[in-house]
Formats: sequence, structure tokens, C-alpha cells
Amino acid sequence: MKDHLATPLPGYPAIDDAECLRRAERFHGIMTGRRTVREFSDRPVDRAVVERAILTAASAPSGANHQPWFFSVIESPEARARIRSAAEAEERDFYETKAPQEWLDALAPLGTDPDKGFLEVAPVLIAVFGQKRGGPRPGDAKKNYYVPESVGIATGFLIAALHHAGLATLTHTPAPMSFLSEICGRPEGEKPFLLLVAGHPAADATVPLAALDKKPLDAVAAWI
Repeated sequence: MKDHLATPLPGYPAIDDAECLRRAERFHGIMTGRRTVREFSDRPVDRAVVERAILTAASAPSGANHQPWFFSVIESPEARARIRSAAEAEERDFYETKAPQEWLDALAPLGTDPDKGFLEVAPVLIAVFGQKRGGPRPGDAKKNYYVPESVGIATGFLIAALHHAGLATLTHTPAPMSFLSEICGRPEGEKPFLLLVAGHPAADATVPLAALDKKPLDAVAAWI
């Protein structure tokens, strides 16, 4: 007997194995078309699309259902310019002094560099934050559990939702990222997790050939 309040499980209609496979293959086809993009169009994105994608992200599982995430959408040109300036400063330091040669060698086939002009071109910047304390209701101040894991899953949902809507994305993680807290006006109890860039790809956008090299199933999974 359950000792907590519960409701019947929604959202899982009875389907046969063939339909399960069709759905899995259809989604696999959608998601394997996803690519990290560094060349964006400045074509606007309907705010309703971004809102729906964030709501999808916010439906992700989390420790104790505390939902320890916050998504700050940056629209102001001034804020975007500040973010670019701060991010490029951190990136220059990374490439010039912090990164070991092995890491730089690993990045070389992808063509990355300190120039982050896309931060002012792409129409959507979403700073994702993890919250140390909170809870499922406004005003809660409980200890949150499995914050990085929960926020990471939610970010995956967000990327998938934006891609499914037809938008390209880029995950950007300058280190440190404390400037995002200041620019976005977030409280001390939140920590920047990732900056997600999204929008329509530029007409002449390209993808490094190295980025197409994905591991096969037997290299990423095993049945025991």
C-alpha cells in the first residue's frame, strides 16, 4: 500500500512493439540530424517556441522533484555584448594559458577559437542555472539534491526540444562563468551551468567533418 498521495499515470497509451520501434526510429532520425552550430542567422525566433522548449526542459526528472533549475533568456543587446566580452576574455585565457596541449590538439579538428561572435548574432541565448536550495513550489527553500545531474538532464531536454522545433544550438561553457550570474541578476544560491545558444543556422553554415564521427552502438552500450 502506498503511503503518499498519487494519481493514475497519464501519457502512456497502450501501443504494440512495432509502434514502439517506429517511434524510436523516428526520434532517432530527428536527433541524429542535430549538429552543434557556430554560424547563426540573425532571423528572429518566435518567443512562444522558446517558452515551449523551456517548459519541456522543466518537465525533466529531478532529485526529490525539486526542479533545481532556472533558465534566463537574454534578449538585451547590451547584456549580450557584455556576455560576449566576458566569454571571449575567458576563452582567450583558456587558449593562451590554461589549456594543456593535449586538449588543444583535441579541439583543433573542430575549428574552435576564442571568437564568440555568435553570442551577438544568434537570436536566443539561454543561461541555465542550478539552484542549491528551492523546491517544487514558489518560495520553497529546501536543500536540493542531485543538482548537476538534474540540471544536465533538463538541459538535454531543452536541446532536444529546440532541435525538434527546427532550431540549431550550441552549448557554451566558459570557465569560470560567474559573469552570467551578475549579468542575469541571479541570486548567490544559483550557479551557472551552461550557456545555450540557439537560432536558425546561417545560410552558409558548415559542420567540421570531425563532428560527424560518432561511435557505433557496440562502443557505447552493452547488454548484461
